[in-house]
Amino acid sequence: MEKNISEILNGLSKSNFRNSFRLKEKDILYIQDKGLDKIKEHAYDFINKRLAPKVILNDGKQTPMKGHPVFIAEHATATCCRECLYKWHHISKNKELSQEEIDYIVLVIMKWINSQMNNVNMCQKTLR
Repeated sequence: MEKNISEILNGLSKSNFRNSFRLKEKDILYIQDKGLDKIKEHAYDFINKRLAPKVILNDGKQTPMKGHPVFIAEHATATCCRECLYKWHHISKNKELSQEEIDYIVLVIMKWINSQMNNVNMCQKTLR
């Protein structure tokens, strides 16, 4: 599965739209303040409420474009709506997500966030 996620993230990085998403300074500070475990809890909460149900009345519009690092990650990783989940991750629409699918989505989101945080850390080390 880890190889598959890396391949998908690599493909997403070639999309101008998906590649346009980056964590901003306020997002990075928020993550540093809360810690990655809390961000992961938030990701589970958002996915369970906004993406996991079988029927989502506002599908395609349920994930804000800003306001939380997980929202940014969802757009960057195409885990923002059921249409994107189907297109990029081959997760079927019109069904309730299984716990395994929810775990996979959160793993993808956290892998992207960790990558963004690692890039920040590398830049900070370079500047020293």
